[in-house]
Amino acid sequence: MAKVHPNVLPSSVERAAAAAAGPPAAGGEEEEATSLTVWRKSLLFNCRGYTVFDARGDLAYRVDSYDAEAEVVLMDPAGRAAFTVRRKRLSLSGERWLIYAGEETWRPVYAVKRGGGGKSMARVTPCAMGAAAAAGAAGAGSVASYEVEGSYARRRCVVYDAERRAVAEVQPKEAVGTDVFRLVVQPGVDVSLAMAVVVALDQLFGRPSLLRSWSYSP
Repeated sequence: MAKVHPNVLPSSVERAAAAAAGPPAAGGEEEEATSLTVWRKSLLFNCRGYTVFDARGDLAYRVDSYDAEAEVVLMDPAGRAAFTVRRKRLSLSGERWLIYAGEETWRPVYAVKRGGGGKSMARVTPCAMGAAAAAGAAGAGSVASYEVEGSYARRRCVVYDAERRAVAEVQPKEAVGTDVFRLVVQPGVDVSLAMAVVVALDQLFGRPSLLRSWSYSP
């Protein structure tokens, strides 16, 4: 039986990060990309969700959903909420999923929606109030927007920042089907946020998605 925990094949994100960084400085250590294995299955009985492992095979994140219709909470191994992903109701611009910090559900940090033009399959854009608060807490001047290209249904998609740098990538996991796949996140990128974006993409493009077992996306 194929292993669920991450393989070690280099991704385009890892190659892009290595190219951008150049050769490591003498006596210094090169920072590596973070590799996660995402399993679209909860470890709890009779519960839908995700189980996410790090490169050592340890639990990194989990999502457990019993009867939710429009909300997913991404938790760390101790059960603390990292981000909450909720479907925006009555959106005139098409289906949109909002990402909130922790368990907060009134001030979103990012919005994820289909399209964006050109090769883009989805766009991740900062929300004014929540993004400003997040930037202030992190000591940053602004919060970036992202484009997602590729095919989530095939588990082959890349997240690019505004400067067209590959910051995260979803890859298929060999011989285990689409319910287990790999997420690689470039150094300097919030890994929890990257995982929250994957949760939102699963709601938009998953077949079936976590919350809507009847959904279908071409």
